[in-house]
Amino acid sequence: MTRLSFFSSGKGGQGAAYVVNKTLKLLSMKLCLCLDSKLITALGTEEAENKYQSLLSHLSHPPAFTSVRVNTHLASVKHVKKLLFEEIQKQFKGLRVPVLEHPKLQDILLIPVIGPRQDLMQHASEVIVGAQCGYAVLRGAHVYVPGIVSISRFVKAGDLVSVYSDIEGKCKRGAKEFNGVKVFLGNGISELSRSEIFSSSGPLKGLGIRMIEPVYLSPSFDNVLPSYLFLQNLPSVVVSHILNPQPGEKILDMCAAPGGKTTHLAALMHDQGEVIAMDKIANKVKKIKQNAELLQLNCIKAFCYDGTKALSVEKREDKQEGPPFLPESFDRILLDAPCSGMGQRPNMSYSSTLKEVTSYQPLQRKLFTVAVKLLKPGGVLVYSTCTITLSENEEQVAWALKTFPCLQLHPQEPHIGGEGMKGAGLSLDELKLLQRFDPSAVTLQGMDINSLQDSREDDLISLANKDCIGFFIAKFIKSNSK
Repeated sequence: MTRLSFFSSGKGGQGAAYVVNKTLKLLSMKLCLCLDSKLITALGTEEAENKYQSLLSHLSHPPAFTSVRVNTHLASVKHVKKLLFEEIQKQFKGLRVPVLEHPKLQDILLIPVIGPRQDLMQHASEVIVGAQCGYAVLRGAHVYVPGIVSISRFVKAGDLVSVYSDIEGKCKRGAKEFNGVKVFLGNGISELSRSEIFSSSGPLKGLGIRMIEPVYLSPSFDNVLPSYLFLQNLPSVVVSHILNPQPGEKILDMCAAPGGKTTHLAALMHDQGEVIAMDKIANKVKKIKQNAELLQLNCIKAFCYDGTKALSVEKREDKQEGPPFLPESFDRILLDAPCSGMGQRPNMSYSSTLKEVTSYQPLQRKLFTVAVKLLKPGGVLVYSTCTITLSENEEQVAWALKTFPCLQLHPQEPHIGGEGMKGAGLSLDELKLLQRFDPSAVTLQGMDINSLQDSREDDLISLANKDCIGFFIAKFIKSNSK
């Protein structure tokens, strides 16, 4: 059974499945326009279309596992696993959902997601939330006041409500009812009355709806072991292991916000050395600093700076710590590039225009060019994105190898995802050195407590490796020759 079939439109309006499928077809057309025509030639028109229809269907659902990274700088994985298991039992009222250790990623814990749940009653009182809030709820979050768009009249604190996502963004803020397309997310208890939520002098933040019966049962991590855990998608954890930073080295994280990979790099280095984190948005840099402080990592230095301008053309002051930097300043560089984000899950609608989607390739190349110049000879450069387009991934690798003869593709360890996609002119050997996480590589299926208990741990780990977000990784070594 596919998870899509369990999304309900609620009262009035078209079925959510219809809208999701319609949206997916539009997105598929955008993607095909973004792809090199060689891909269609390599796969054939029918296979390429089937591949993308399957992939985009998968992207509309949350991954099968919640993954969290343990801050090994402060605690052991075994200790945190025990604490997390106890917390999940408390949240799930004694339901014994396992916490799994990953055999190749020793600092990650995996929690299976139960759902979609078919036996939930939908209540008369409704709460409509925005699409982004809805995606967070599908991954275990409660509903906070800023995410609430509409709530039924007469709702008061303590009332049972059904929560829906307005995936098309057509519900007017403050509406007392909404008959458009809405995707059922589950049931919760309102922490506030309608008048408190929409009062001009009322709270603009804080908990609005405490979810008690979500369609997908996944733990909430609100204030749960905050110094010990970092909620992070599995492929995002893989990236830092592939860069493999060593104690005492100087590392650059070029596009670092919100700091998940930055703090992971620092932890892998045992907080010894220097991790420079950059982002051009001040509030995001503030978040990096907050995460570093929370996780008690002192080797991180975060700067608000545009990565495309991070290369210094003039001599620096001796005491200058931040950007711009002289050529060949870093032992290893992570370029987790700004991208179209078409691998993020769940995503039931996509608002970017084709122009916006295609705008990322030139920006990525500017950042990549700076990264190559900032990297020491013999150094490691890892390029990654959370998108599925050929133009932002394999085409960028082909361009890099042609543009920078000093770069060589290098094997990745661990290699958990699949190989690269055909269509960018890379050889089969080069494609094998790339790592692409393709959510459509596994059949969509629901997970209940009975099937979970009957499953072997090895099978669950294999599922977690495949049923995750869409992601891409390439690892380069810069040769010593000029």
